[in-house]
Amino acid sequence: MQWKLFATLAETANTTTVSIDDEVATVGDALEALLDAEPALTADVLADGEIRDHLRLLVDGRDPFRDGAGLAEPVEADAELALFPPVSGG
Repeated sequence: MQWKLFATLAETANTTTVSIDDEVATVGDALEALLDAEPALTADVLADGEIRDHLRLLVDGRDPFRDGAGLAEPVEADAELALFPPVSGG
C-alpha cells in the first residue's frame, strides 16, 4: 500500500510517497501505519485523536468519509491512499 502526500504534508514528511508494508484492514489502520512511519505528520493530521476536518483523504481516488465507512472503510493491500490539505491558488 502506498500513501501519496501533498503540499505541506509532503514537506513535513520530506517525501511525497510512503510505502506501508504492514498488513492493514481499514483506512484507520493505514493512517496509523502512516503516522508510525512518519511521526512528524501526527500534529498536522490529528487533533484530539481525530483526523483534522480540513484534510482530504482518498482511497484509490474515492473519499471513504463521503462514500464509505470513514476510518472503518476496508482497504486492499495494493491500495493507493492520498492525503492532502486544502489547496488554494489562482
